[in-house]
Amino acid sequence: MKQQKKGLNTTCTHTGQLEDKEFKGAVSPLYMGTAYAFEDIDVKRYPRYFNTPNQVGLAKKIAALEHAEAGLIFGSGMAAISTALLAFLKAGDHIVLQKILYGGTYNLVVEEFEKYGISYSFTNGFQAKDFEEKIQENTKVIYIETPSNPLLNITDIQAVAAVAKKHGIISMIDNTFASPVNQNPIDDGVDVVIHSATKYLGGHSDICAGAVATTEKNIERIFHLAKNLGGSLSDYTVWLLERSIKTLGVRVRAQNENAQQMAEYLYEHEDISAVYYPGLPTHPDHEIAKRQMKGYGGMLSFELNSDLDASTFQKSLQLIRPAMSLAGVESTVLSPALTSHALLGPEERSRQGISDGLIRFSVGIEEVEDLIFDIEQALAKVKLLMKQTV
Repeated sequence: MKQQKKGLNTTCTHTGQLEDKEFKGAVSPLYMGTAYAFEDIDVKRYPRYFNTPNQVGLAKKIAALEHAEAGLIFGSGMAAISTALLAFLKAGDHIVLQKILYGGTYNLVVEEFEKYGISYSFTNGFQAKDFEEKIQENTKVIYIETPSNPLLNITDIQAVAAVAKKHGIISMIDNTFASPVNQNPIDDGVDVVIHSATKYLGGHSDICAGAVATTEKNIERIFHLAKNLGGSLSDYTVWLLERSIKTLGVRVRAQNENAQQMAEYLYEHEDISAVYYPGLPTHPDHEIAKRQMKGYGGMLSFELNSDLDASTFQKSLQLIRPAMSLAGVESTVLSPALTSHALLGPEERSRQGISDGLIRFSVGIEEVEDLIFDIEQALAKVKLLMKQTV
């Protein structure tokens, strides 16, 4: 009988798991060693070579989730992004990047690439033509992020990947916001998929990691740079991440459902001036999202009416926690202008449409009724404080 393709939760739970041959435990053993034998063995293992038992097992799991041939695990999302980019770029090369990106990625490009003789262009929009018109003779990479951070813009993955293939260019995507549960870009023609595994893959706000998934050939190229840059991850964190991914499908689907309900609630609220969520029919890219995503994700952003202070609102929340990062099982909010995009500066943030009053909302797995109650009580406090200061 032909082996059937494993389902999402089965892949999350079992693929890449190490067998406990000695005690027959139900979970992967943790191999903490940093010194391995090198004589008379097939694989010379060393943590910085990304090939310790736990690293190899986790890489298989993430590759399977992204429908890729192979994967690598890194010490952070930025380690994964920088290593993947620099593996395909050298002095004299050019890269085309999406108009709006995670602040760390943008900062890497504008502050570091010129030092390496790498030129770059940001698109004027999110359409495939916007990417194609920026291509030069020396363009080697097209880089996208969808849904984008923090405004949840949607880029047509198939269309951009087709442009890259037409011109013989490597395409890369930051798939962090969607997660492999909601989106598998390799199926749409993208060459390299990147994750901040700190976010949905980890999912419990206690792991810092990154991941890359692509072909065996591309992984080999990325590995040759990665071993020199040294962005590997400790095996204990690798083990924790493998454990966390077992519940990825269950967690993300719950967050999808909650975020959809919260977006609909906020969209109708008289104190909210704008909501950015691809699951809303009013979102300008809703049709693209519906075509390329299996779920719309647990991330949304919104703006309070201009007469309400966003900082006071966040401080008034009792259940939803103002916090850096995102994608944990607990709901969190932050101000991108003060955190994820603070490095951009006011002018660049304004160009990208990131106002000081924008609030990014990472929706967790709590009951929606409790989240709504918390927002309502926080809004009431803001209005009361406003009346008292008039």
